[in-house]
Amino acid sequence: MAGGRRAAGLALGWGCCLLLCCAAASRMEVSMPAVVEVEIGDTARIECNFYIPENDSYTYINWFYIDGNNQVRLCHIVGSKVVEDNTDYKGRLSVGEDKALSISKVTVQDARTFVCQVEAGSHGAGENRSELRVYKVPETPEIVANSGGISVHSTDIPQIAQCVSRNGFPFSNITWYKNGKQLQQQEKMVKTMDTLTRESSGLYTVSSTLFARVTREDRNSHYHCTVHYWLRGQRRTMESRPVNVTVFYPAQHVKLQVMPSSMLVKEGDNVKLVCEADGNPAPVFSFYKRDLGDWQDVSSLADANSGVLYLRDVTKNSSGLYRCQTLDLDDMGQLEQDVELVVNYIEEVRVKMEPSSPLKEGDSVRLSCDANSPVALDYQWRDDKGKKVAEGNQLFLSNLTFETSRNFSCKVIAPSVPGLEQSKQVAVAVQGKPRIVAISSPLYVRQDEVVNLTCKAIAFPKPSVHWNVNGTAHEYIENQHIASNLTVRVNHDLLRAGAMCRVSNALGVSEKHIQLLVESIRKDQKTPESKGVIIVAIIVCILVVAVLGSVIYFLHKKGKIPCGRAGKQDITKPEARKDKIVVEVKSDKLSEEAGLLQGANGEKRPAADQSEKYIDLRN
Repeated sequence: MAGGRRAAGLALGWGCCLLLCCAAASRMEVSMPAVVEVEIGDTARIECNFYIPENDSYTYINWFYIDGNNQVRLCHIVGSKVVEDNTDYKGRLSVGEDKALSISKVTVQDARTFVCQVEAGSHGAGENRSELRVYKVPETPEIVANSGGISVHSTDIPQIAQCVSRNGFPFSNITWYKNGKQLQQQEKMVKTMDTLTRESSGLYTVSSTLFARVTREDRNSHYHCTVHYWLRGQRRTMESRPVNVTVFYPAQHVKLQVMPSSMLVKEGDNVKLVCEADGNPAPVFSFYKRDLGDWQDVSSLADANSGVLYLRDVTKNSSGLYRCQTLDLDDMGQLEQDVELVVNYIEEVRVKMEPSSPLKEGDSVRLSCDANSPVALDYQWRDDKGKKVAEGNQLFLSNLTFETSRNFSCKVIAPSVPGLEQSKQVAVAVQGKPRIVAISSPLYVRQDEVVNLTCKAIAFPKPSVHWNVNGTAHEYIENQHIASNLTVRVNHDLLRAGAMCRVSNALGVSEKHIQLLVESIRKDQKTPESKGVIIVAIIVCILVVAVLGSVIYFLHKKGKIPCGRAGKQDITKPEARKDKIVVEVKSDKLSEEAGLLQGANGEKRPAADQSEKYIDLRN
């Protein structure tokens, strides 16, 4: 019984389904996409697909758009003819062969619902609709940070930055981020203020302003904004560039140091004391130096804005304790830091000479050097030419002479402080009577000639030079050396007696005689004048021989001078003339002459005939 009821129920269900399917197959259907999206300015294509039972054709097709509660017809299609109604879309519509509606140059006003209505005679009418969504991707958001700076002690929530996104459709949303983390609204800590503006083009401009409190750690924070919009059913985003804001906060620490820190300070250096504080903006700096228990203001030597105290050409008196004090004008807080400045120096360089009594030739002397300094010192001894002669704080000189008399310097060096050194000079003077070291004797002169007589001596104390003859004297002094030049004219008395150079000081006298000798010319010597005459004569002789040779060669070529076996030929003048000139030609190499001197027939002449040849040159 129960099985029969179940079978009856199944049969009834299948019968109902079959009836519904048949009814659907006998009814006309219109299908359209629920949503069509297109970017502003592009062409929107809205498809209209329909089914007519029994493959019948449609009677007409109407396209509408919905305006409020009304349907406004755009066009009427009968067969292949399209009749466009007089609407705002006229001129922008087209219908394809598949009856799809295309709208060109889409604007924001085209964002509405469109209806496709199909009439098929006895099969009745059917319609469907699509929502046309128009979009415009907004421009990249622009962010502008607060340029005035923000104080951590601000009583109000300060403005951080403003973000603007222009020309989007539909309107978009803006969110804020700090250091990559999204900011949420928080009472008295974080808030945003958003505005939406519809431009005359129908596009939207969205702006958002961020307000937030800051701490000193936010001096390194970065903020950016993100614009969110929808496109083809998906949420899209665009980010702005990151910005940093200036944060004002009081200093918590202060540091004072001597610059340059890598160098030990010495007298004469230029030093900077640099004070740094970790506040923003930098506080006001003041500088003090401790003197006899009190702090003396030395800020006049400093640049209060940069926090640098300048100490130029420092001395040991510049050493001491310095203090930098900061004042924050925002909360009037003060901080201070001290530093010790040590100026290294060398002073009171002293040179002692033992014995200190006057020194004589042959004596010995010891020089000692000492100085004061807070660092270890080295000593060097140098002569008056700068040459190092010894190291250590003592210099021993033995067997002194006049030549030893000179200036010595003790150079004091601080090895641990590069460039720190001082010098002190001492004069080592060896006393004694003068010693003549050079005179111009003997001196060869001529009568009435003007000559210079020279006398050189060495002595200390300074000597004086005297001559026993009259003349013009010039003296030259260098250290313990003295030179005197006497200009005189030679006469008979000077030749006979000579001259005497006398050098004297408080310790004694030295003198030497200068002998003058008459200059004579030896027979085997020629004066410069005679030598010149001889040279000229030789040159003239060479020229004469050259001319004569040329004449003889010319006459021989012309046949005027035949060569006889005797080797002698008269030229135009008789033998009776006594003033003939004979040129003798001799040969040391008979073999060569035998080969060179030939007869008229080309045969060689005997060597005996070639031993002497004479040519008579007669006027």
